Amino acid sequence: MKVKAAPGLSVPKEDSPREYITEDQDVEVERTAYYMRRLAEGDLVEVNDTPARKRASNGGA
Repeated sequence: MKVKAAPGLSVPKEDSPREYITEDQDVEVERTAYYMRRLAEGDLVEVNDTPARKRASNGGA
C-alpha cells in the first residue's frame, strides 16, 4: 500500500527507524501491524493512485 505522513508529521519506517516517511513523498510499504496502527492513529494517510474521475460536461446544451 502507498502511504505518506499526515501534514506536519514525520513517521519512522518500521525496519529503519532513522529513515522517515514524510508528507512530501508517497512510500510503498507492506500492510503490517505497525503501519496499520499508524494509519489508525492518523500518523499516516493511505494514498490512492487512481485519479479522480471528472464529471462529463454536456457542453451547456
